[in-house]
Amino acid sequence: MADLYFGPDKPTVEEQQTIDRFLDATMGPAVVVEDERMVRGGQTRRNERRHLLLPALHALQNQAGWISPGGLNYAAEQLQVPPAEAYGVATFYEMFRVDDPGHTDDVVHVCVDAACQIADADAVIAALDADGKHVHRSPCLGQCERPVAQFVQGRAKPDRVDADDRIDSVAAVPQAGGAGGASNLRLLRRAGVTDPTSLESYISFGGYKALAEAFRRGPEGVVDEVTKSGLMGRGGAAFPTGVKWKAVAEAAGDRKYVVVNADESEPGTFKDRVLIENDPFAVVEAATIAGYATGATKGWIYIRGEYPLATRRLQTAIAAARAGGYLGDGIARSSFSFDLEVRRGAGAYICGEETALFNSLEGYRGEPRQKPPFPTTNGLFDSPTAINNPETLVNVLGIMIDGGEAYARLGTENSSGTKLFCLSGHVARPGVYEIEFGTTLGRLIDEAGGATGGELAAVMLGGAAGSFVGPDALDMALSFEGARAAGASLGSGVVMVFNDTVDFGPVITRLAEFFRNESCGQCVPCRIGTVRQHEVLLRSGGRPANGQTELLAEIDQAMKDASICGLGHTAATAVLSAISLGLVGPAGGPEGDST
Repeated sequence: MADLYFGPDKPTVEEQQTIDRFLDATMGPAVVVEDERMVRGGQTRRNERRHLLLPALHALQNQAGWISPGGLNYAAEQLQVPPAEAYGVATFYEMFRVDDPGHTDDVVHVCVDAACQIADADAVIAALDADGKHVHRSPCLGQCERPVAQFVQGRAKPDRVDADDRIDSVAAVPQAGGAGGASNLRLLRRAGVTDPTSLESYISFGGYKALAEAFRRGPEGVVDEVTKSGLMGRGGAAFPTGVKWKAVAEAAGDRKYVVVNADESEPGTFKDRVLIENDPFAVVEAATIAGYATGATKGWIYIRGEYPLATRRLQTAIAAARAGGYLGDGIARSSFSFDLEVRRGAGAYICGEETALFNSLEGYRGEPRQKPPFPTTNGLFDSPTAINNPETLVNVLGIMIDGGEAYARLGTENSSGTKLFCLSGHVARPGVYEIEFGTTLGRLIDEAGGATGGELAAVMLGGAAGSFVGPDALDMALSFEGARAAGASLGSGVVMVFNDTVDFGPVITRLAEFFRNESCGQCVPCRIGTVRQHEVLLRSGGRPANGQTELLAEIDQAMKDASICGLGHTAATAVLSAISLGLVGPAGGPEGDST
């Protein structure tokens, strides 16, 4: 501790007790030993415990409604993290406050991104303000099918989403009835059918048969079937899952990890939330198979901090699976041991990028790492890591049961299987829809009841990092190759519908503001480029003219060429696509000055 210097601020008794209880629960009771070191649960509290910083900050935020200097000092001291670095982590996330709010009331986070913006989020915020509520204008909360989304953060009580008490009925109606009919569902077949809190209910509906089949095939056989299936990642990058797992399995290293990336923060995306809330045991089983195939014995599920119900259901499922012999030592009476731990994010879009997620989980600021090296050899804790999102993993269950070749026959030649799409905006029945790849965009929107409130004007495909397409794209096949041919991207599965009453100027200005706020600031092209893009749109009211469009294109090119990660590469894509489609007309006049 001699090289760590802490300020004079001291924790309150309550803050100290909060951190001590947290450490006792995660590391065991403290035992004082010689040389001024402290041992907890038989392990010296050294810097390798830094990965506990994020949950420790959550504990402080929940206890006091903010993270005080004294509370931060105490947490940093107990975890042996330099206080300046602990402050850097605490200030990185949307959900944490390091300034005294001056009140102990709940804070209502109200989404102001596109799906909620066009549902008049400003009116909701004004009404809450008038009612004396403490309101925080929030980026997308992943509740896009039920705008205007609100997330309530309280003191000394669980965070909540007010609509969570009706999630089961919502999930069962349009979500479980995607294009092609319920009989064709694979990923959503248990949604609204089984009890998501019951291991027995899951097993009665085919649960853990896939794990038994994986054990029968052996690790190499599992990887072989996943490779045969052609399964591509469903988080947006579309990387072949079999290739990734094979690389991790063959990588040298005493420790290997599985990470489930459930930090879906792309505006318009909520598929993984619906999947976890309705079928959490499927995610647990699939992650266990990934561990078996790659040689990992520990897994982490990194989930959005704004998903309280999904988090509780995962924790319940993990505890039940462990008690039932499906996690821990000697799973299902086999020689394979594997366990899972949930780690809650705290509101940072960039942590959806895999290496930023690793940094966040390890207790650092969620900033992306340079590649190479890649996660398959140097991932979490610098160890070989297989990282997939929940939708990708749950696909593996069907692949184990039916075989990779049967899975490959679904969809198209280059896009095998089924895909979850998130329908929101001006559509009759918003929700998550499961379809085979190759279904057209128009048919999917028709399955959701079609556009409402006016004529269809545009669809935002792939999320804020995707692009707008017009009504002439309704015949586009929803597949990786179909989207590429149309100059678009499926991204994380966002299909946000806009009718012809929408003023797109404020919409694209908010998109630019989102990327400005969510840039981690690590690299200059993105840090400066996102600010300049937003400034141009603010000056023009979202209607660039007189050279501003060319300036936006130049900013985009600079970010694409030199940004470290995908945030900078895609920060201008939706904005420029809206302009090219003519969704925003030029403002004209002096505000069009490009300087």
